[in-house]
Amino acid sequence: MQFGITLKPDISVERVVVLTQQAEAAGFHYGWIFDSHILWKEPYPLLTLMATNTRKMRLGTCVTNPAVRDITVTASLFATLNLISDGRMELGIGRGDSSRRVLGKKPVTWSQLEQAVKTFRELTAGREVEYEGQPTRIPWTNGSPPVWIAGYGPKVLDLAGRIADGIILQFADPDLISWCLGFVKKGAEAAGRDWRGIEVMAAAPVWVSDDFSVARERVRWFPALVSNHVMDLIARYKPEELPAALTSYVHNRGTYDYQHHCEVESDNADFVSDDVVDRFCVVGPVQAHLEKLRALSRAGITQFNLYLMCGDEEQTLDVYQREILPAFQEEVTKR
Repeated sequence: MQFGITLKPDISVERVVVLTQQAEAAGFHYGWIFDSHILWKEPYPLLTLMATNTRKMRLGTCVTNPAVRDITVTASLFATLNLISDGRMELGIGRGDSSRRVLGKKPVTWSQLEQAVKTFRELTAGREVEYEGQPTRIPWTNGSPPVWIAGYGPKVLDLAGRIADGIILQFADPDLISWCLGFVKKGAEAAGRDWRGIEVMAAAPVWVSDDFSVARERVRWFPALVSNHVMDLIARYKPEELPAALTSYVHNRGTYDYQHHCEVESDNADFVSDDVVDRFCVVGPVQAHLEKLRALSRAGITQFNLYLMCGDEEQTLDVYQREILPAFQEEVTKR
C-alpha cells in the first residue's frame, strides 16, 4: 500500500509548497489537492508549484469535475502539467460537490462523467475527438495521465470498474470499502477487465493522539462532508440498495453550510457521532493508526490518502515519517 496526502488550498501558497516537499521527504508517494475554486484557491497554479518543487511525487486533483471547467480546458491543463512534471500527473475526477453546489448547481450525471473521462483520455493522448460537432485535437501532449474516479453509489462504482485506472473512496471504513469494491469488480468483469489492476484509494483525515476525544474533534468535519454525497445517494436509490452503515448516520443531519466546508469544529458536524468518526477516519495513538491501516490493506486498499487539513500538519507528517510509515512498511516486508 502506498501513501498520499491531500491539501485544502485555503492555506498560503508558500505553505502548500513546504507541506508538499515535507510529505515527499517523509515517504509519501502522492500529493493531491482539493478543487473547489470558489471556496478556496485555484488548484492548477498550485499544482504547477508542487510539480516544480518535487522530484518523484505523483500529483493531481482530489477531485475535480467535468462541469466547472470545460473538459477540453482540463485536458489542456493536465497535458501542460504533465510536461512540467515529467509525466507525474494523475486526474482525480467525480460528479462534483462543493464547487458545484456553492454556485447553486447540481453534480453532473454519471453518464456525463463517463463521457468526460473518455474525452479527456483521447485529448491528452493526442488523438482527435468530435467535440460538440467540431474535430478537436491537442497535438503537443506527451501522454495521457491515469484517471481516478471518485464515488459512492453503485452506478459510479460500476463505471469506475469499467473504465478507471483507480477508484477514490472517501472514508476509511473497511466494511464499506468492501461493499463498494463489489460494484467495482462487477463493472470490471462486465468490461472484460481484471479488477485487480484497478488502484483503490481510501481518503480520510487522521489525528494522532492518546486522547480520542481530542482526536475526534479534529476530524469530525469529515463524515459531515461525506454526508452530502450520502444525501444524494438516498435521493437516487432505494433504502435496501444501500448499506445502513453508510446511510443511517445522516437521519438527524441539519442544513449544511458550504461556506464552512471541511472546516475543523464546524457546526456542520454537530450530528456526527463518535462511532461514525471512528469508522470513517483514522484517530488515536500510533498503534490505532497501524491497526486501521492493516485493516484497509486487507480490504484491498492500494493507497491511503491522508487528508492533511486538520491543524498541526507538519507534526502529523513528522509522526507518520518517524513512527507509522516505517512500522507499516516493516510489517509488509515481513509477510
